[in-house]
Amino acid sequence: MSPYPDEKQPVTLVASQRLQDMIRSGAFPQDSKLPSQRVLAEQLGVSRASLREALLTLETLGLVRTLPARGTFVTGKNTRPEASQWRHESTYSMQEVFQTRIMIEGEICRLAAPTVTDGALARIGKAAEVFESAWSSGDLVGHVEADLEFHQLIAQACPNALLQEMYRSVHALITESQRVPIPITAVVRMQDSIAEHRAILEGLRLRDPSAARAAMERHIRNTSRCAGIAAS
Repeated sequence: MSPYPDEKQPVTLVASQRLQDMIRSGAFPQDSKLPSQRVLAEQLGVSRASLREALLTLETLGLVRTLPARGTFVTGKNTRPEASQWRHESTYSMQEVFQTRIMIEGEICRLAAPTVTDGALARIGKAAEVFESAWSSGDLVGHVEADLEFHQLIAQACPNALLQEMYRSVHALITESQRVPIPITAVVRMQDSIAEHRAILEGLRLRDPSAARAAMERHIRNTSRCAGIAAS
């Protein structure tokens, strides 16, 4: 069941979760090769494009690995790769992305705090809860998607339409920067990240622009450090 009952789950998320469940159940054992993308797409009832995004999510999370001309293999749910592929590194560095996130998302939080509605706060709070519970249950895909939802909902609560558009225009890059640290995140860091989400939410609940902005900027800086990037 979706943690957001009022919204339809993205196809990529559904496919990622089903593949993750199949890996967990042993249907695809560790070191086994997954079926071809054509066969997998048919089994899951999704397009090949959606399947490729789902496989990319699982690869970023360290659950599978794609080898050129060989296929995609299950690496095991406990795999923690030392580094993940940065899809956009030839265009923008991760440092540039994190620096941009600090500026855009910090200001989004500052502007959203005084005007955020109770309904928006409830949705943001729900995303924070799922972020925490998914990590506790080992649902890495659900965890990442809840993190994405948390940040997206805050952006949607910003009253500045141009800032919202700027956020959407770099959304793919922001998504990558949120996914990349997950496979190499220590338990202590994740506990800190959960606390940081709570602090952001509290700043919004208090309608405190300065606190909300400071909490968001601190969270992104700490996330960048977890990924080995000096954002400021």
